[in-house]
Amino acid sequence: MKTQEDGLSRRDVLRAGAAVSAGVMLSSHGRMFAAGSDKIRVAMVGSGNRGTKDAIDCLRADPAVELVAIAEVLQDRLDASVKKIRSRFPDRVKVTPATSFVGFDAHKKVMAMPEVDMVLLLTPPGFRPQTLRAAVEAGKHVFMEKPGAVDPVGVRSLMASADLADRKKLSIVVGTQQRWQPQYQELMRRVHEGELGEIVGGQAYWNWGSSKWHWEPRQAGWSDMEWQIRCWPYFVWLSGDHIVEQHLHNMDVINWATGSHPISCIGMGGRQARTGPEFGNIWDHFTVEYEYPNGVRVMSMCSQIEGSTSRVGERVLCTKGATVTDRSMGYIEDTRGRKVFQYTDPIHSGEVTQFKNLIGSIREGKPLNECRRIAETTMTLILGRLSAYTGRALNWDWAMNASKLDLSPEKLEFGDLPVRPVAVPGKTRLT
Repeated sequence: MKTQEDGLSRRDVLRAGAAVSAGVMLSSHGRMFAAGSDKIRVAMVGSGNRGTKDAIDCLRADPAVELVAIAEVLQDRLDASVKKIRSRFPDRVKVTPATSFVGFDAHKKVMAMPEVDMVLLLTPPGFRPQTLRAAVEAGKHVFMEKPGAVDPVGVRSLMASADLADRKKLSIVVGTQQRWQPQYQELMRRVHEGELGEIVGGQAYWNWGSSKWHWEPRQAGWSDMEWQIRCWPYFVWLSGDHIVEQHLHNMDVINWATGSHPISCIGMGGRQARTGPEFGNIWDHFTVEYEYPNGVRVMSMCSQIEGSTSRVGERVLCTKGATVTDRSMGYIEDTRGRKVFQYTDPIHSGEVTQFKNLIGSIREGKPLNECRRIAETTMTLILGRLSAYTGRALNWDWAMNASKLDLSPEKLEFGDLPVRPVAVPGKTRLT
């Protein structure tokens, strides 16, 4: 398999529609940008491991990007992130003590900086709707990690922010990097142009033989809140459970292929291999059947169980064949399972390309707003989680329009925060 670094192939960048104009452009909030020369000043909101990598990829994407500020809840995370990024880009990290903000309201201080053009929203997902709203209200362009929310109230907030970003002519690009991988783009093109006939079904998998992702033992001095933030994937209010936080990548491919979100689902799962209280209140496996328009049914599976078989990828079943994809390859089978097409051009991760596209949209004055799409994909996985947690078949319209579920704590402050009970199908109630 041929691979290459993101952004080094001009053809791939052009294919993604991110070529940067050579002229001088006016941004949505009045600054003039000369392609490739004028600075784009970026701030981070959140600075964990993944967020630090995103910031590095953003700086790799354009030599005129500067990192000027960081907002974080945990001082040690902020310090470690700045040190790592500065080691890679010593001349372009302009963060100072005066532009390093710590606390639950730190993001507001970043948004108040007029020199910041773009913010990277990198916190755990439970904070994302409020930080996105603040960014759009402040007139900032946005890169936002996925998922966009952890509950239906948060998804509706995303939709409102998407509308406001359109009115303000702001770009919002989200961290679904597979959308920018060339093998995915080529196979989706073939599906959408009808080469494989009509879509009739599909499968999506993130079965992972790992159980301690972003986990660390609780330290004696940590409050409930600090422990939960440091081990955020294990608490539903922060991550949405791994079906929402991780499996979103795979179901985003299914939504992309079908051009739709599901209309209903029925799910199941549980917590059998990772059961101790040190693992918060998430489950370790889910299976969900989604129904899409025109009777299309998709089987979704995800797990985080050490020692189990790993399978991560997607299949889109059509009347004339099927696509088979993951982050390293893509091919097409005929109806007898024979491989009839293999993507053989160089493959990159899409992780730098997504920033090239975002920066290109700012320079060109042509906003790129992916917020509605990530809101719908996020709700797709929340719907599956709600069905599995409660044991109930659910429909999209109820979850999107009627559910009042809001997992946010009453107060955002360090201190006591009891862990909500683990969901039990048949007993956990819908709200």
